[in-house]
Amino acid sequence: MISVSEARSRVLAAAPDPRTEIVMLKEAGGRTLSSPLTARRTQPPSDVSAMDGYAVRSEDFLKVPTRLSVIGEAPAGSPFNGTMGPGETVRIFTGGELPLGADTVILQEDTERDGATAIFSELPVLGRHIRKAGLDFQVGDTIIPSGMVLTPRHLALAASMNILWARVSRKPRVAILATGDEIRLPGDDIGPGQIIGSSGVGVASYVDQVGGEAILLDIAGDTEHQLTSAARQAAGADILVTLGGASVGDHDLVQQALTKEGLKVGFWKIAMRPGKPLMFGNLGEQIVLGLPGNPVSTMVCAILFLGPLIKRMLGQAETNPRTLPARLKTPIAPNDRREDYIRANLTLEENGFEVEAFAIQDSSMMSVFAKSNCLIVRPPHMEAVPAGSVVDVLPLDIQF
Repeated sequence: MISVSEARSRVLAAAPDPRTEIVMLKEAGGRTLSSPLTARRTQPPSDVSAMDGYAVRSEDFLKVPTRLSVIGEAPAGSPFNGTMGPGETVRIFTGGELPLGADTVILQEDTERDGATAIFSELPVLGRHIRKAGLDFQVGDTIIPSGMVLTPRHLALAASMNILWARVSRKPRVAILATGDEIRLPGDDIGPGQIIGSSGVGVASYVDQVGGEAILLDIAGDTEHQLTSAARQAAGADILVTLGGASVGDHDLVQQALTKEGLKVGFWKIAMRPGKPLMFGNLGEQIVLGLPGNPVSTMVCAILFLGPLIKRMLGQAETNPRTLPARLKTPIAPNDRREDYIRANLTLEENGFEVEAFAIQDSSMMSVFAKSNCLIVRPPHMEAVPAGSVVDVLPLDIQF
């Protein structure tokens, strides 16, 4: 058996360089940027008012009150066409372009109006309430670097940069093949000894969540013919994920069948719990991950290996799941040589993060996994840890 870190390193080393495509900005949300975005305009393009008020020349204010002649207006999008001279002011609105000759904006609240005359009771502060040209960014500035997963914030910024198209990494296509004579799809009639194959739906959703494109194949029974036929349906996918049958028991035929198709196995056992029987290899240019059959094992291995692989193929800088420290609410027993991923609940308390493991850790129990919001990482050969100790936890689908 090899360690989790070594297994993940070998999986990531097999990832091909990202393939790219150009999409419209409105379709780029959640995609990984493969070429940086450079501003095509300056924002704001000229000096503009940050408030509703009056554009003035500060040199006109020798004392207060000061009376100035109102010679026009400058709403946003309709600049004042002219130059302000001595004793003149222009009514200006938020976003309005600062007229030539003006250097300050005085708030409308500090001004009285008498027909075509504005009366100011406060001395101006030079440059106040003005957003200078280029305050946000200037044309030619490279603002959004490659490797970023584009959020709504990035898209709004890119739109203000006058960007319409973005080059992004193509989503890796992930074919998901559930195996086993006992497996049935949700909604099927269930016969004696048969079970619902839940992992395919879970893995497909996870693939989409991390940026891939999931392709759910038909279930393959425990014959070499069915397995090879199903695997051939995955031709063209970047990654083939099989669920179950990756060990070497009498009914675990995945490795045997795919080897006859040309699979080159890199490894198939990892020193971890849950998820020891995980197969990794290459079928031509296609990467193959054979995940274990128990549903919790499947999902944990997807998080630890499949997710990082997809992120690497997307060109993201950070691929590995992040852990954070948390204080144990209850003790943890000593560990053997396998790295353990304990289902647990993480909470943010007054003094920091606290975590409590669930009492039952059976890898077939999705109900416990669904209640969990993190995994406690228990290293190999770890001694017993009392309550109050700090351990590493891997958050699942929560943000702190």
